[in-house]
Amino acid sequence: MKIEQLYTGCLAQGAYYIESEGEVAIIDPLRETQQYVDKAKTNNAKIKYILETHFHADFVSGHVDLAEKTGATIVFGPGATTDYDIHSAIDGEELKLGKLTIKVLHTPGHTLESVTYLLKDETGKDHAIFSGDTLFLGDVGRPDLAIKSDLTKEDLAGMLFDSLRTKIMPLANDVIVYPAHGAGSACGKNLSKETVGVLGEQKKTNYALRADMTKAEFVKEVLDGIAPPPQYFAKNAMMNKMGYDAFDAVLKTGDNPLNPEEFEALANHESALVLDVRSQSDYIKGHIPNSIFIGLNGQFAPWVGALITDIKQPIVLVVPEGKSTEAVTRLSRVGYDNTLGYLEGGIEAWKASGKDIDTLESISAEEFANRAKSSDINILDVRKDGEYTSMHLENAQHLSLDYINEKMNEVDKDKTYYVHCAGGYRSVIAASILKARGYDNLIDIAGGFAAIKKTDLPTTDFVCLSTL
Repeated sequence: MKIEQLYTGCLAQGAYYIESEGEVAIIDPLRETQQYVDKAKTNNAKIKYILETHFHADFVSGHVDLAEKTGATIVFGPGATTDYDIHSAIDGEELKLGKLTIKVLHTPGHTLESVTYLLKDETGKDHAIFSGDTLFLGDVGRPDLAIKSDLTKEDLAGMLFDSLRTKIMPLANDVIVYPAHGAGSACGKNLSKETVGVLGEQKKTNYALRADMTKAEFVKEVLDGIAPPPQYFAKNAMMNKMGYDAFDAVLKTGDNPLNPEEFEALANHESALVLDVRSQSDYIKGHIPNSIFIGLNGQFAPWVGALITDIKQPIVLVVPEGKSTEAVTRLSRVGYDNTLGYLEGGIEAWKASGKDIDTLESISAEEFANRAKSSDINILDVRKDGEYTSMHLENAQHLSLDYINEKMNEVDKDKTYYVHCAGGYRSVIAASILKARGYDNLIDIAGGFAAIKKTDLPTTDFVCLSTL
């Protein structure tokens, strides 16, 4: 028996490779599927099953492409309907993989078709569960993504409570837990940074698995503090249900070098978005006017999905040398398939052609503190709600990057703003979006709130007051 977790940090997502006696199952594959084909070929094995734990909302799965390449059977849980051929498994169904058995446990709650795959070893002993978004380490899946006219998030949360207690918690404590996501995913609110655990530990430490918890308590706690889902979630889920263009075709179109004239023509005449994926320091020093920064060195794909509202938006890229394939690939993971090419030679080629370059003013936290003490200034904090609530600068205006498109009118174009996030990545994203919309008076604070806290500027801390 061979089990390998293939973890992708940008998406905080775990895909799985299971092999026995030359037969392979892939669970929740990423969009780029050649890695699974190559791994099976290296091991002299054949991919038999592509097992999907549910219709993913946070990324586009590679199941359709992988089935086309290998002839493997795509398996979904009960009630799943698609525009391509699948095997819709029934609760309790057992799939044979070499000497192993994979039992389908229907665990609705995160979505209606959600399943957990229970792997039994060659002796029939329960070995591991691949729990998808039903059970994470430290949390459970959010139950607000499959709401329908006759189904509320409270209904789904109740289903999740039942699924956990009837299908997962009765399993032995030594069963290994392989979840679909870890910390950083928007599919839960309290995910552990660990990506593999054991069920017994989760029964002790996961708030949602408390033995004495009532269904009403579970529903309340699991729904408390859930932020609205990013706008791209529903679009990715639909692509996973209906199918999509082959990844190889998307890569061929998108990984296309463009000279400055071709690049500018696409930006002007095809209304292509200029997306700069270099480091924030490189963007600050010089960038194409009206380009948007979302760097590959951060949570690139989730921020693209959260901030670029049209999933079919034509995109042209400014990339670090040798990173064009990576950028197109990571865009496709969240369904942004309409990349038209990248600037060959990068920003230096753009400069050499005599075209305009813009910059973003950026100052140190120490310089910011000096200016804040000497005059009244406007501070824009673009961190998440919870970060701002926990601690923020006195008199700072809060505009979470997550909602910048909806709440941009709260920023005054005639004022100068000092913009910060936690470490310096998100503030440059925010500044680039604002600058592209005509907000010219922006100054980035390098190092973000982590650096600001080292100065003596006054902060406001969250204080929880309890009454007797």
